[in-house]
Amino acid sequence: MVLKTKEDFLEGQLILIDKPLNWSSFQAVNAVKWSIRKRFQLKKIKVGHAGTLDPLATGLLVICAGKFTKRISEFQGMPKEYEGTISLGSTTPSYDLETAVDYEYPTDHITHELIHKTRALFLGKMAQKPPVFSALKKDGKRMYEYAREGKGLDIKDRIVEIHEFEILEINLPEFRFRIQCSKGTYIRSVAHDFGKALDSGAHLTSLRRTKIGDYNVNNAMTPEVFKEMMSV
Repeated sequence: MVLKTKEDFLEGQLILIDKPLNWSSFQAVNAVKWSIRKRFQLKKIKVGHAGTLDPLATGLLVICAGKFTKRISEFQGMPKEYEGTISLGSTTPSYDLETAVDYEYPTDHITHELIHKTRALFLGKMAQKPPVFSALKKDGKRMYEYAREGKGLDIKDRIVEIHEFEILEINLPEFRFRIQCSKGTYIRSVAHDFGKALDSGAHLTSLRRTKIGDYNVNNAMTPEVFKEMMSV
């Protein structure tokens, strides 16, 4: 990214951030916002992201600054690409490593061939139920807040679409994958549903967002690198 002026940021900038592990998307946005404000002694500037990443996920955040915040919905609607790892034979309430394993299932019947056959079932449009541990809101409160309080809520299915689903490597009981999908697709739910389709269980053990539309994480920087760049 070429060093920009205060006017550039106010008029609108797109900033590609590689979100670190255990950072929330909100923390990443705040770090970028703070760096811009400090660099140009601004009392305020609008900064927002175009698609949340869970704290346990890493990868691409498209962050909009200044007048580009008006374009957030445009970027949110772009297809997303992820790479990650799914562990077979057990489930967690959050569908990932945020919570501990609650149930274990047999995996002796699972073969490489069965995994590849099952993958094909997840291509195209489908009804998907978001995880109970999600950032979706109900009555002004995040779903994960209800879940942490032990309150079960009925979550409606949503229609999502998986454009590409590639198995990168199988090392049972885990396998690595690459998925390209529509806005609103929960990869944690894909992992959970994949386990069910195998007559077993599964949960997500790692996730990295690599692309949003034509924007690639290879062209992104960490919040720390952005901070250093703005300190020049």
